[in-house]
Amino acid sequence: MDVYLPEIGAKIKHLRGQRGMSQIALAKQLGVSKSVVSSYENSVHLPPYDVLICMARIFGVSTDYLLGASGKRTINVDGLTDTQIEAIALIVNELRTTHAKERTSPV
Repeated sequence: MDVYLPEIGAKIKHLRGQRGMSQIALAKQLGVSKSVVSSYENSVHLPPYDVLICMARIFGVSTDYLLGASGKRTINVDGLTDTQIEAIALIVNELRTTHAKERTSPV
């Protein structure tokens, strides 16, 4: 049985681009070659579990997100104080409220 997950390649490429990271830089962090990263991004090959987990840590997302099992993204708050985490939560809630208002207001 062949498994085809085209979303994972697009997600890897998008997340890498968001961070301004080259394929070479990501490859070094993963301990693979640039061509291997390219094969992941083009959905030619799926990353093995250990590489998938490493990628999730680098990008601050879950493996479920990378695999398309969840559309939710996460924010790594390790090393932040409770006050800082609360501030982030307030900002996220404000952005959600603003976005919801923009979607419901007449154009």
